[in-house]
Amino acid sequence: MCAKAAVASRSAASLQSVRCSRKYRVHHTRISAFKRSGLPLKALFSIVLVLLSPGALAGWQEQTEAIMGTRVHVEFFADSQSGTDVLMSEVMREMHRIDHAFSPYKPDSELSQLNSRAGKDWVVVSDEMMDLLTKAHQIAELSEGAFDVTYASVGRYYDYGEGKVPDAETIQAAVQAIDYRYVERDRRGSRVKYGHPWVYIDLGGIAKGHAVDRAIDILVRAGITQASVSAGGDSRIVGDRGGEPWTVGIQHPRKTEEVSALLPLTDTAVSTSGDYERYFEKDGVRYHHILDPNTGKSARGSWSVTVLGPDATFTDALSTSVFVLGSTKGLELINRLPGVDAIIIDPYGQLLFSDDLTDIAN
Repeated sequence: MCAKAAVASRSAASLQSVRCSRKYRVHHTRISAFKRSGLPLKALFSIVLVLLSPGALAGWQEQTEAIMGTRVHVEFFADSQSGTDVLMSEVMREMHRIDHAFSPYKPDSELSQLNSRAGKDWVVVSDEMMDLLTKAHQIAELSEGAFDVTYASVGRYYDYGEGKVPDAETIQAAVQAIDYRYVERDRRGSRVKYGHPWVYIDLGGIAKGHAVDRAIDILVRAGITQASVSAGGDSRIVGDRGGEPWTVGIQHPRKTEEVSALLPLTDTAVSTSGDYERYFEKDGVRYHHILDPNTGKSARGSWSVTVLGPDATFTDALSTSVFVLGSTKGLELINRLPGVDAIIIDPYGQLLFSDDLTDIAN
């Protein structure tokens, strides 16, 4: 049995094998690093890995590319230089492949094809798409709909670059198509159909985490035992870094040159969702991309949510879920999940911790 009581629901049970295996460590020997910090950020990541530069340690390889609308950073340690360039290229190719498959902005992507056809009839999808939609459905059930890929039925009408908000009539009409249960899955036939003709889905709240996990899988299969892969707000760490924990910084939501907390970690997936990632302000109101599925409007219960767990696919979706739920309900959810922790920055700028982190943070 896990250290915490299992959640007594079908969706929770389906994720039990993932959550009960606590593979990551928050290092108690570095408690001081958990305190609020005014240190400057080293780069404009939502999550920043801030330890020694790779060049300071022999055998470390690193590369950064712009993929999935964000910065993808990969670094790993290899005993030999032989084959490292090929391995790095394989990782980056995989990230580009996933970007192409799940981008809602590329008209020939699998996701775009699904959105254009599934509102009319069944569409055959890849095993990877079916698996990701199934995980999204499980997390939607677990969060009681706070995570919902059909949020994009309304989200598609926001333009964060141009600072445009859909009018009230558009939101009221489009919100009727927001319901994760409208994404009907025939797993035996590997088919998907939308139960409402206006449904439009976006996998941005889970696909980056999936890409990070896939990249880590490639590195681990190649025998790498020390590595990190990050894609914007989603990271996953394997092992330590030259005998020391990796240090992950949580960006201050309102002061872009500061971090709010530093986390010393090994073997961890960590994801941050914040209202400062994609947003604009209009008439004194901040409109950001994390929408409440119930209203089709920006969720207001948090400034930032960071979730730690065993894999990035799960933490990616769960950080969005907790953000939408707000601090009280969000922490209630996290505290029911074995092997998962969270740090929330509420609308007053206060740091709140899930139960297992409270003693470390104090």
